[in-house]
Amino acid sequence: MKQLENQQVAKWVFFCQLCSWFTWYCCTRTLTNTMETVLTIIALFYYPLEGSKSMNSIKYSSLVALAFIIRPTAIIPWIPLLLRHIWQEQRKLDLILHQFLPVGFVTLSWSLIIDRMFFGQWTLVQYNFLKFNVLQNLGTFYGSHPWHWYFSQGFPVVLGTHLPFFIHGCFLAPKRYRILLVTVLWTLLVYSMLDHKEFRFIYSVLPFCMVFCGYSLNHLKTWKKPALSFLFLSNMLLALYTGLIHQRGTLDVMTYIQELCYKNPNKSTASVFVMMPCHSTPFYSHVHYPLPMRFLECPPNLTGKSQYLDEADIFYLNPLNWLYKEFHNNSTLPTHLIIFSILEEEISAFLISRNYERTAVFFHTHLPEGRTGSHIYVYERKLKGKLKRR
Repeated sequence: MKQLENQQVAKWVFFCQLCSWFTWYCCTRTLTNTMETVLTIIALFYYPLEGSKSMNSIKYSSLVALAFIIRPTAIIPWIPLLLRHIWQEQRKLDLILHQFLPVGFVTLSWSLIIDRMFFGQWTLVQYNFLKFNVLQNLGTFYGSHPWHWYFSQGFPVVLGTHLPFFIHGCFLAPKRYRILLVTVLWTLLVYSMLDHKEFRFIYSVLPFCMVFCGYSLNHLKTWKKPALSFLFLSNMLLALYTGLIHQRGTLDVMTYIQELCYKNPNKSTASVFVMMPCHSTPFYSHVHYPLPMRFLECPPNLTGKSQYLDEADIFYLNPLNWLYKEFHNNSTLPTHLIIFSILEEEISAFLISRNYERTAVFFHTHLPEGRTGSHIYVYERKLKGKLKRR
């Protein structure tokens, strides 16, 4: 932005990006969407926008190709940008044959070789990704939303309090930035066609939006200081809440399990069963200890069975009955159970009959819903005669 405009506009664009609550929410998590967004930002630096002094087709296309290998959906926002470049390029054939195709060939070959080494057979991961999420539409197994969700909820939430500044900036920005606006709309439309939707999927268009937010701030005169204070405070409060408080219990409980292992290394018989909606907690990435652990599984319906139910669904139909059937023999009982508070009352008979005692409580969220409770409980199995009720 400093190259395309001036130091002042660049400063406000950078400010908008840095104080965005969603930037803080995503960039601190190990999501491929974060790497996709970072590579997109760097690639934009080399993209031939009017007025750019750093344009380099090989560099930006290489970064786009790398982002595509990491996460195939990274190509979505780049489709209108690539088409615009080809349309405006006088030597179109040279651009495609001597720059785009070699870059695509090298990166795809690199991807194939790496996957061949790890899978033990030739695998085109990008095709499998397309097949699973688009052709078979199996992503809906993990939730679905109406077609308008990104426009009515997703995009406004991701932008947050930047939204009015984004709209204002769309009317102020020069015509050469229309391609960035087209890219944002295109990306939202493409993702809207898929049933499974998440906020993080559109993280890669956030930097595009910040260009318009920066223009808005740059043109404000009388209301600039109140606007800056409003943006900073509203976003920081949300960033701190979502980053430090909201849904923190699933991390805290795994830290507790880790500490349990290292404080009692002689507990070779210890085992953990996480009775929560699948993927609620991290696993060995946080524990770093050879502790037998298990969680309720939810593999997608790859075989096409009708009325398919995963293990987690079957468990939640009748948790008490499932537990009695699964652990009919006391020798197979785990030493520790991890549950959401909402489940405690329903399985209390099993906990009492098998001598489980609640040993730890962790706050999780102020907004419990469905199978997710406000707190997380850790139950430990005690020997008969040594049970201390709390």
